[in-house]
Amino acid sequence: MTWSHPRGYDPMVACSALWKQRTGVNIEWDKRSLQDFESFPVEELARAYDLIVIDHPHVGQITAENCLAPLDVVGREAERAALAAGSVGRSYPSYNWQGRQWAFPIDTASQVQAWRPDMLSAAPANWSDVLDLARQGRVLLPLRPPHSLMTFYTLAGNLGRPAVEGPSDHVNPATGSRVFEVMREIAALIDPACLGMDPIDVLEDMAGSGSRIACAPLIYGYVSYAIAGFRSSRLAFADIPSVGDAGPVGSALGGTGIAVSAFSNAMQKAIDFAYWIASGEVQRGPYAAAGGQPSHAAAWDDAAVNAAAGNFYKDTRPTLEGAWVRPRHDGYMAFQQAASDRINLGLIEKHDADRVVADLNRLFVESFPAPGAAGGGPETN
Repeated sequence: MTWSHPRGYDPMVACSALWKQRTGVNIEWDKRSLQDFESFPVEELARAYDLIVIDHPHVGQITAENCLAPLDVVGREAERAALAAGSVGRSYPSYNWQGRQWAFPIDTASQVQAWRPDMLSAAPANWSDVLDLARQGRVLLPLRPPHSLMTFYTLAGNLGRPAVEGPSDHVNPATGSRVFEVMREIAALIDPACLGMDPIDVLEDMAGSGSRIACAPLIYGYVSYAIAGFRSSRLAFADIPSVGDAGPVGSALGGTGIAVSAFSNAMQKAIDFAYWIASGEVQRGPYAAAGGQPSHAAAWDDAAVNAAAGNFYKDTRPTLEGAWVRPRHDGYMAFQQAASDRINLGLIEKHDADRVVADLNRLFVESFPAPGAAGGGPETN
């Protein structure tokens, strides 16, 4: 099971066809919408599929549910070391939880910046330039949950105070209030429809014929739109514009990993495929060629891979290397939805920033079991 965008589906089908030629093992892929992919219970998928593409914030939940097989099997240490060494940013360790490796990264993303090179001479380098474009009606920002929270996280990280997972405030109150004020300011300048738009919606709008949108300052990168001919207009991607003074750091890490069901009747064959498709050779070759957005540095460093995608990888690499890993404890996924909804309500009703941040911190504390309950307290990696 994977997700339904060409970036998520096409490379899995193409690589599986090669795997069948190589091993005789046939793998068939189903797909879900982006929204379902982000929220559908992993345990249900694990009972229906041998191989599942997952998001790293699920790892605490899936560990508690015992629905995935750990991939750090004995005898393949050298292969795993190569995968870890080839990780772009923290993609590989983001799937490590309680000392085990639950998935291998096959797709890496974070919030970056999308822009129209036929409209702008360069992507905005700082937030004030973004606001100037927004006042002209030329900016969109995906704010459909969970992307409003991802924007909040990225801005906090860029200001040098990323959210923390621990017993104290999840978000520094002063930083969080400033972040919400930044979001409230730009939300008042852009189309209110952004509150219901995910990254694909925004990118489709930007890349369509007749679009006036020149910039999406914080949006998960999609290499498909950087490839000539994918849509009417080719988009370019760049590092995030700076709100603070630390450069393009703090972006909320995304991407996907390939995992194996603990209920699989073909577990060894599934694990073999997971190692193979995550390897540098495959990521740089057939995975990227089929429209995938590889996770391995072998692809990100490859001149031919970059040339085919308008230097998508080269132009966003600093942001990816400086990206921040979301919490992953069992309970985070429900918090992610509740926190996103709270931010959006605050934007719509123009709530006081301190009140919104206090609610986010309260919701985060409530996402953990009560003290003394089984599994209580924040987990760390």
